[in-house]
Amino acid sequence: MEMTIVLSPGRRGAAAAEEEQSYEYGSAKYLLLCGLGGMLSCGLTHTAIVPLDLVKCRMQVDPGKYKGIVSGFGVTVRDDGLRGLARGWAPTLLGYSLQGLCKFGLYEVFKIQYAELLGPEKAYEWRTSLYLGASASAEFFADVALAPMEAVKVRMQTQPGFARTLRAAAPRMYGEEGLRAFYKGVAPLWMRQIPYTMMKFACFERTVEALYKYVVPKPQRQCTKAEQLAVTFVAGYIAGVFCAAVSHPADSVVSVLNKEKGSTTFGVLHRLGFAGVWKGLFARIVMIGTLTALQWFIYDSVKVYFKLPRPPVAQAPPSGKRQE
Repeated sequence: MEMTIVLSPGRRGAAAAEEEQSYEYGSAKYLLLCGLGGMLSCGLTHTAIVPLDLVKCRMQVDPGKYKGIVSGFGVTVRDDGLRGLARGWAPTLLGYSLQGLCKFGLYEVFKIQYAELLGPEKAYEWRTSLYLGASASAEFFADVALAPMEAVKVRMQTQPGFARTLRAAAPRMYGEEGLRAFYKGVAPLWMRQIPYTMMKFACFERTVEALYKYVVPKPQRQCTKAEQLAVTFVAGYIAGVFCAAVSHPADSVVSVLNKEKGSTTFGVLHRLGFAGVWKGLFARIVMIGTLTALQWFIYDSVKVYFKLPRPPVAQAPPSGKRQE
């Protein structure tokens, strides 16, 4: 299970001895399989909740018509039929698969590299900062991969009559605005996704640590894989609730920005105002909480399937004093 960094070479050997593993921790194959787990976890979960995401985006850009989750679903079905609820699934699947590859794969890379730079004692003592730094670094690149398909998805979902398919939407956007159409939302994406991902990884890692320390009645090494996956799901949902609140204002800006040709980040912020950027928050909490929990569950399941090294929760190195 993806719990923590490996804090010392000795712990790598200890983790390998505890269970059968087919790949060495930190090897190229290990990191590539982590990236595959990220692709599956982000691509599948975001695609599965396209209907909820569609209604959420429409509530953000047209609150007068889409007043709430239930009524928003009703209006969408009335206007577009049941098939309308799936609009944007193709760019969602492609975009978030690429994002997941970079998000989870590069997180593992940066986490290992930063831990080695710090050394075992400081890596443990500053572990929360390490999780924050590694996840922020990974998400910076993940958003560059996501931005084009996120722009297409939002335009398809929020601009009536624009296009119904990815094949129709992408060429039209390029013809009207050039490459800028696909990357004008990358800065707001960083505003939304980097805080979200920092919370997602750091909160998850520390919540897992707390669950094993205060809630689970036996040590992690004595838990079955199913029990460990259950802890993963609970910790992922808790992290997801915080992620939704942290990233929602920027998410509102991204939705409006990608809907309107020629709009700017500051112009959208000024027009929405403080109350406007919080529209659709409850829908986002439900969506992101469930989504984050499922992502961690799928990612961890991939690690179990491929028998990847799964280090135990963070512990102070033998030579250092325990820091809480």
